[in-house]
Amino acid sequence: MPETVNAPAITKEKIQTLPLARYNGPIHLIAPGQPCMDACRALADEEIIGFDTETRPAFRRGEHYHPSLIQFATRNAVWLFQINRHWFPMEIVGILESAALTKTGVAINQDVNHLNRMMPLNTQGMVDLSVSAAQRGVKTTGLRNLAAIYLGIRVSKRAQVTNWSKLTLTAAQIQYAALDAWISRELYFKLH
Repeated sequence: MPETVNAPAITKEKIQTLPLARYNGPIHLIAPGQPCMDACRALADEEIIGFDTETRPAFRRGEHYHPSLIQFATRNAVWLFQINRHWFPMEIVGILESAALTKTGVAINQDVNHLNRMMPLNTQGMVDLSVSAAQRGVKTTGLRNLAAIYLGIRVSKRAQVTNWSKLTLTAAQIQYAALDAWISRELYFKLH
């Protein structure tokens, strides 16, 4: 991993000089209706899980969509679950509601609020890295800035505003989603 910056702020120009981040481990994509028991068992065996969601972007006032993807990163792999209003497995609910599993992410409360619109959840074990970083004096606490400051890497946000509700995701979307979850887990170890 590159040398970290370890400063409470970083310029956009400095971020552009950092190496581009890429997740190189196994990525497991689970589409609606596919069995997910084995995946959730693998997640339940972890202590710290990187967590994120992706939602189709809305470009008109009053328009909003439910999350289409839940990402979890373990020490060995990233698990991507394509969800919708008709497929939100109880095994995933169990992961989100488990107090024994620490789920860590950036702006995690926003992700949880969006999931709660789909299904009421009693989430536990959530750690918001934005809050942790702000307590350390970091002013801009988005994933891109935190990855630059604490991991010394640059995150491309190019795939962020793509349509996550499509059944077939592109390779760029899959890589982006896996990277966000993996970085959330790596940041936890730098901040805690």
